[in-house]
Amino acid sequence: MALLNRPVRGAEPTEPVDVSRETSSPWPGLGLALAGVLVAWSVHRLAPWVPMLTASVVLGIAAAHLPGLRGFVRGPARPGLSLAGRRLMRIGIVLLGLALGLDQVLRLGWATVAMVAAVVAATFLGTLWLGRRLGLPGDQPLLIATGYSICGASAIGAVSEVSGSDEEDVASSVALVTLCGTLAIAVLPLLQAPLGLSDPEFGRWVGASVHDVGQVVATAQTAGPGALGEAVLVKLMRVAMLAPLVAAVAFSVRARKRGVRTPSGRRPAPVPLFVAGFLAAAALRATGVLPDVALEWAHTAQELLLAAALFGLGGAVNLPTLARTGGRAALLGLAAWVVVGGVSFAGVLLTA
Repeated sequence: MALLNRPVRGAEPTEPVDVSRETSSPWPGLGLALAGVLVAWSVHRLAPWVPMLTASVVLGIAAAHLPGLRGFVRGPARPGLSLAGRRLMRIGIVLLGLALGLDQVLRLGWATVAMVAAVVAATFLGTLWLGRRLGLPGDQPLLIATGYSICGASAIGAVSEVSGSDEEDVASSVALVTLCGTLAIAVLPLLQAPLGLSDPEFGRWVGASVHDVGQVVATAQTAGPGALGEAVLVKLMRVAMLAPLVAAVAFSVRARKRGVRTPSGRRPAPVPLFVAGFLAAAALRATGVLPDVALEWAHTAQELLLAAALFGLGGAVNLPTLARTGGRAALLGLAAWVVVGGVSFAGVLLTA
C-alpha cells in the first residue's frame, strides 16, 4: 500500500541532541506535564468554552518557547514529556472506548452509519491526497487527515503510535487540528439559521464535522439539549471508526516493513494492543455492567491522561520549523475543513 510512502525530509539544521536523554529520569517531564494539566483545568473552569485538551496543547507550545522554561522543556523534561505523549496517550485512548455507547449509536439507524462512514472516508482520503500534493513533510498529511476525519488529537495520537511518526509532525498536526476545531465553536452556530437547519439537524452536522468531543459539545450546546444529544451520538459513531482506521494503518506499516523487525527484535503487531484495549472497553461499556459513577471516573481519567499527553506533544512543537510549512499546512487545514463540513452537511440533508 502507498499510504505511508511519505517523502523524506530535507536536511534541516536542528538543535544539538543530548544523547543522555534516553537514560534520563522521566520525572521532571511528568511533573511539568502534571503542572500543565492543572493550569489547563483551571483555564477550562474559568472559561468553560475553552476545552481542557485545547488549553493543554497551547500551554505545551508556550512552555517550549518561553525563555525561562525553554531549556528545561527541551532538556531535562524531554524524556518525561515524550513518555506522556506516547504511553499516557495510549491509556487515554483505551479509556475513550468506555465513552462509546454502541447500543445508542446503532439506534441512529444504518443510514446515519453510512453517512458517517462516507464523511470519514471522504475527509481522510481527500485530505491525505491534497497534503501529498502540497508537499507537506513527513507524516503530516496522514496525521492531519486522521485528525479531521475522526476525533482530533486523540486520533492523531493513535495513528502516530502505529505509523512511527516523528514527534514534531505529531505536535504540529495536533496544533493545526486543535486550532480549526476551536474556530468551529464560534463559526458553526452562526451558520445554523442561514443554512436552515433544525436543532437536531444542526446537532448531527456538528457531530459529523467537528473534530474533538469537547469541541462538539461546546458547539452543539448553543442550539439546546436536542442538538447536543444528536451531536454526541453522531460524534461517538465517528470515534468508533478509529479502530478500523488505526488497524488499516498498522496493516500498511506491517506490509511495508514485512520481514523487518523492530529494535526489540519483534515484528510489528498486526493490531496494536491499545486498539484492542479500545475495542474491549467499548464492548465492556455495551454490557451495561459498569455503574454511572465508574464511567464518570473513567471519563475524568481519560481527560486528564489525554491532557498530559497533549501537553507533552505541545512541548515538542518548534514554531520556526512549523512556520516553514505553515502556509501549506494552513491551506490543507482550510481545505479539509471545507470537505468535512460540506460532505457532512450533504449527508445530514440526505438522512433527515
